[in-house]
Amino acid sequence: MPYVNIKITKENVTTEKKAELIQGVTRLLADVLNKNPQTTVVVIDEVDTDNWGIGGESVTVRRKQGK
Repeated sequence: MPYVNIKITKENVTTEKKAELIQGVTRLLADVLNKNPQTTVVVIDEVDTDNWGIGGESVTVRRKQGK
């Protein structure tokens, strides 16, 4: 039973886009690794940009700086 955890910044990702991610990852595991889609678990965690850091800065700060 594959378990995939996708972490994305919380920035207005629609329910439809999340469904596409879940379907796409499930399909990828079935196609590449021959995993059963019925037992594939996909979890999407949305993280506030204040809680996601890159290069010593939060994503919130980086976005304000245009990085």
